[in-house]
Amino acid sequence: MLTLADPLEHARRLHPQRLAAVDGDRRLSYAELADRAARLASGLRRLGLQAGERVALLAANSHRYLEAFFGIPGHGLVLVPLNTRLATPELVTILRDCRPRVLISDRDPGPLAAVVERVITIPNDYEALLEAAPLAPPEVPESALAILFYTGGTTGLPKGVMLTHRNLVSNAFHKSLACSLREDDVHLAAPAMFHVAGVAPLVGLVWLGATSIILPSFEPEACLDAIERERVTILIPVPTMLGALVASQRARPRDVSSLRLVGHAGSPIARELIEAAARAFAPAELAQFYGATETSSVVTVLRNEERAVGSTTLGSAGRATPGVAVRIAGPSGEECAPGEVGEILVSGPNVTVGYWNNPAATAGALSGGYYHTGDLGYLDDTGHLFVVDRLKDMIVSGAENVYSIEVEDALHRHPSVLEAAVFGVPDEVWGEAVHAIVVLAPGAAAVSGEELRQHCRRAIAGYKVPKQIEVQLEPLPKSGPGKILKRVLRDRFWPARNGRQ
Repeated sequence: MLTLADPLEHARRLHPQRLAAVDGDRRLSYAELADRAARLASGLRRLGLQAGERVALLAANSHRYLEAFFGIPGHGLVLVPLNTRLATPELVTILRDCRPRVLISDRDPGPLAAVVERVITIPNDYEALLEAAPLAPPEVPESALAILFYTGGTTGLPKGVMLTHRNLVSNAFHKSLACSLREDDVHLAAPAMFHVAGVAPLVGLVWLGATSIILPSFEPEACLDAIERERVTILIPVPTMLGALVASQRARPRDVSSLRLVGHAGSPIARELIEAAARAFAPAELAQFYGATETSSVVTVLRNEERAVGSTTLGSAGRATPGVAVRIAGPSGEECAPGEVGEILVSGPNVTVGYWNNPAATAGALSGGYYHTGDLGYLDDTGHLFVVDRLKDMIVSGAENVYSIEVEDALHRHPSVLEAAVFGVPDEVWGEAVHAIVVLAPGAAAVSGEELRQHCRRAIAGYKVPKQIEVQLEPLPKSGPGKILKRVLRDRFWPARNGRQ
């Protein structure tokens, strides 16, 4: 039986003096990290918290986040990471749903304080909790709830994804295999730790005794400086972050020769960006991962992606990692043939046990023994997964299916384009029309929407070309983890009650 307590305890026993985390000027050994994690959880237990009770955390990335991630679930409590980019009413809704007794926060909680019994401020109250000697950890079953991640920011109201110790430990094995993690790795923890993609790699890395370089938030300049300074070996951003890193590296190159693996995950990626990243970070290996919060992170992986440039494999999310099964299902649940598009279904020990206080959503998402991702894709005859769109993002124009990712990929191949979002808008003739919003790269040559339409016509079928393309300099709206919020972009085109959310 393994829980989140085991990776950190293993590293403490085998590598007590090895560097575990670097957070600004603070450098913690594994002995220090394990001690602080145990003292934090013990302090919460001394406040009267019992097994299964929730502790919410609203904070930027830091070594304290790492301590909370391992210490709180390791003592039988449930951690609820809160998205720091949400508005106060959204956070209040989440807290009222999961009812945590304690909120740990590095900022003024405002109205959130009225929803919990106690607020523990960072750093003062937090450090005071650590003053007493640690208690012996209770026995925690691997089936116990460990983390409650609230997700759904790109499609609607958030749902509490319940991840058990077994889910997260299983994913650690999957991730370690998928990334070939090593004990001498130095990982850049810049993606937000309130999202599963920000913390999932840490379980395997801690187990091996690797080092994490923690940045409070993602800033491309700071990330590249840290890679050069700390000799970072592994970086796994989302595609929007990777695009910003590529642009920054082009503008002011750093010594990134220490990198051995640059992964990307969290949302589909344009082929042009893959090729640009391969050039910017050569000779590092590129890898694409596919997964979801509900799968504790990784489902498939495509290693050595840079070698796929110019081949039909480029753009694939790879094959299922050992221990995970992927199938493609048609509208009636039938198995799709290779190359046939359907919904991506996933099963394995990493799959969530359901949604907090939402049995209807749980039943729908986990029917038939598989997690129904809501993503459309296909498997080729070698088992490589290609993700073509979200079910809710697919555009039906004149009875033709248009996959937004394909159109976005065409737009990204224009040298002036930094970001692109494609979605359907109402059309009296065709039902839906393809619409695009494009962000120009800093310093790029000006380009009109009509020029971009002609650029698309040279790459994709006419019915896929956006009927209108808006060009802007302002970044597109994004969720905390960095995914583009198409729902927000669609709001001004679709009435609120027509189901296109």
